[in-house]
Amino acid sequence: MIQRLVFTFLTITVLGACNRDRSMADLIIKNAVIYTADSGFAIYTAMAVQNGKVLDVGDDRFILENYKSDSILDLSGKPVYPGFIDAHCHFYGYAQTKRFADLSGADSFNQMLEKVNEHHAAHPDFWIVGRGWDQNKWNTGFPINEALNKMFPDNPVVLIRVDGHAVLVNEAAIKISGLTPDSISDKKMAIVSKGKFTGVFLESYADLFRNLIPSPEGDQLTKLLLEAADDCFSEGLTMVADAGLDATVIDHMDELQDDRKLKMAIYAMLNPTEDNFERYMKRGILVKPKLIVRSVKFYADGALGSRGGRLIEPYADDPSTSGILTIAPDELGRNCVLAYDNGYQINTHAIGDAAVRMVLDVYSNYLLPGNDLRWRIEHAQVVHKNDFKKFGEFAIIPSIQATHATSDMNWAGKRLGPYRIKNAYAYRKLMLQNNWIPNGTDFPIEGISPVKTFYASVARKNINGYPAKGFQKENALTREEALRSVTFWAAKACFEENRRGSLEPGKNADFVILDKDIMVVPEKEIHRAKVLRTYIDGKAVYTRN
Repeated sequence: MIQRLVFTFLTITVLGACNRDRSMADLIIKNAVIYTADSGFAIYTAMAVQNGKVLDVGDDRFILENYKSDSILDLSGKPVYPGFIDAHCHFYGYAQTKRFADLSGADSFNQMLEKVNEHHAAHPDFWIVGRGWDQNKWNTGFPINEALNKMFPDNPVVLIRVDGHAVLVNEAAIKISGLTPDSISDKKMAIVSKGKFTGVFLESYADLFRNLIPSPEGDQLTKLLLEAADDCFSEGLTMVADAGLDATVIDHMDELQDDRKLKMAIYAMLNPTEDNFERYMKRGILVKPKLIVRSVKFYADGALGSRGGRLIEPYADDPSTSGILTIAPDELGRNCVLAYDNGYQINTHAIGDAAVRMVLDVYSNYLLPGNDLRWRIEHAQVVHKNDFKKFGEFAIIPSIQATHATSDMNWAGKRLGPYRIKNAYAYRKLMLQNNWIPNGTDFPIEGISPVKTFYASVARKNINGYPAKGFQKENALTREEALRSVTFWAAKACFEENRRGSLEPGKNADFVILDKDIMVVPEKEIHRAKVLRTYIDGKAVYTRN
């Protein structure tokens, strides 16, 4: 009896001492499956968070013996991942689309017109704008604007193709632009029939019409950005790399972040204008808690879907064209010097193998082997078999969007032919050049979901499970590689790996909880995983109802 009392006393004394010595945490998560995505890809069951940072990770016993909290979350075995990061998207562009007609579901030209008419009836603005049409879904060529002219003789209409590289506009919009068939310097960028515009414009002329659309400002811009952020949080995103922003928009985002209204972290790639360079690049790198400005975005060509991607050989389904080169090598080179001198990263959109080769050649004029400047080629969709090695030789980073492969696979082979398609969407082959690869969606061109990005990377199938054996499955990523591509590697592509991308002590407590473990569920179940909660700086920014 005396021995039992002594043992009980000692036990209480030791436990009391342990309780007194435990550090306070704002939040403890236990009974979870926590994928840290650290260098060893360690998996734990518990995590302590304090002051917006990961305090520690370990098993339940270790965390509960060393930390205490008034907020303990028992996840009953649910999976936890580092906050997802989209390495290439158009966050501001997506925010703008919330005021446009959504044309992405239109399966025919007539259905697109119905959607435009319905949107205008509900939102009767002077400018009529829509985005998301894709003539490849209609099994037709580019549309013409005759029906638009009859429907809207007075209102300017700008309908942006899904990839953003082409528009269909009506005569009212053309009159406002001041363009005539004789004024077009590059005939590839405007389709003319019988001496008249058909209404389809590509690349820089598409940009001209997009720039005519009045931009949102003030409270309207704030509302759109915050709504866009909420949509991203619901999909588990905690940081986005916005591929092309102007200083005025960046300034607005910065103000919202400083006021703690916009909780989304933004890696802003500058549009290459003199004003943007003066306002940001020439003042040096900007790194704030939620805003990073240290890169410039260029375009080397157009998109494959509109036959604007620049190819070495002509398109297989249209031998009259090999696409459009949108920047000369000398101009890109001059900007590389400017970026290099100011410590800025260069990120260049290149879709076709000719554009990819040009960018690789220009970059290699300024990069030494083994550099850590992380200059990127965005998309790198079609690469000549002889050019893959240059990515590794000069540490050039291919920035991919896995859902492009599964969106394009039904028609890409027709564009490229049976031999060239084998080196298209070659994500594993590209990943092996540097042994890491950042991944994103390019939203709003694709959907926001990083879970679907993960699924497309691993399965190389659409959400209906097609094709059964996967599209060019030899270029699939493993699940570990796919998770890293939307977490740690995506952070690394933005020079943020010391703050984000993995759940390690001292890093930001940005994480996401799913209802299914995408690392172990059957492949066909991956894309069905739902976000239960998203945390930024240790605080929930989204909770599923």
